[in-house]
This record gives sequence, structure tokens and C-alpha cells, in this order.
Amino acid sequence: MPPLDADERTTLESWLDFYRATLAQKCDGLPEEGLREASAAPSPITLLGLLQHLAEVERNWFRRVLAQEDAPPFFAPPAGGGDGSQGREGGWELAEDATYAQALARWEGEVAAARKNCAARALDDTSPFMGARVTLRWIYTHMIGEYARHCGHADLIRERVDGRTGV
Repeated sequence: MPPLDADERTTLESWLDFYRATLAQKCDGLPEEGLREASAAPSPITLLGLLQHLAEVERNWFRRVLAQEDAPPFFAPPAGGGDGSQGREGGWELAEDATYAQALARWEGEVAAARKNCAARALDDTSPFMGARVTLRWIYTHMIGEYARHCGHADLIRERVDGRTGV
């Protein structure tokens, strides 16, 4: 639970970490086949695909956009999605040899890189994005929304796979 009376930065970071932890919890304890199951038809989304996708999202916003790093995408963007640099991150498709251990390690690595890239920056610090400037505050807010949406997906998928609900 994020603190109820923290400063703005702590609040933003805590909510993002809350949703990161929620995603990890939704994946925890399922066998590989459960993580690969698209259980909310007609949607093809899987828990493993969500984890891969959010590793890509972390990489995009906190490395490519915020830190201006040359960090190529892990996955091909969705069909018609361009090069992955404008919010069309891939990761949804599951390679036959994709594993939870690989996806989790990649995601955890990107979360660690995100924390490192944010640590020395103020919320008002900006980076170039789409011909304008974007603040770290905006990126945090965007990422909270991104994770909240996908944690909702994860909740439905997990409940359909094995009945488990809750945060």
C-alpha cells in the first residue's frame, strides 16, 4: 500500500512500485502453461505476454525516452506499430522458447534500470519526446496508468486461469 501522506515524488514512485508488485504477484506461482494461457477470450493477452510487454514499456520510457539511451527493443512492435519508440511496444507475442524466468529477469532488469535513471532526476526534469519535452512527472503518471490497466488485465486472466483474485 502506498503511503497516504507522502510528498509527490514518493507518492508517484510508491504507486508505480505498487503496480509493479501487483503484476509480479499475478504471475507468481503459476506453471509455464498457465502463464501462457490466453484465458479471457477473445483477447490473446497472456500473463507472460504482459510481463514481456511491460519490460518493453519500462525500457522505452525510462531508458529510450527519459535517459535518451540507445536501447533497442527486445521484441518486434505490434503489426503496423512502427519502431516501438512511440508507445507501440511489443512483447505480446510469445516465442515458443520464451520462459517466465527469462521474462521476469528481463523485466526486473528494466525496473532496476528505471529506478537508476530516475534517481538523479527531479520531477520537472525533461527529455525530448515527439518534437516536445516530457517531464519525469508525466512519465511516472503515464506508467502508473499503463500498469493499472495491465494489472486489471492480469487480474482477469489470473482469475480465469486458476480462480485466484485479489492484490
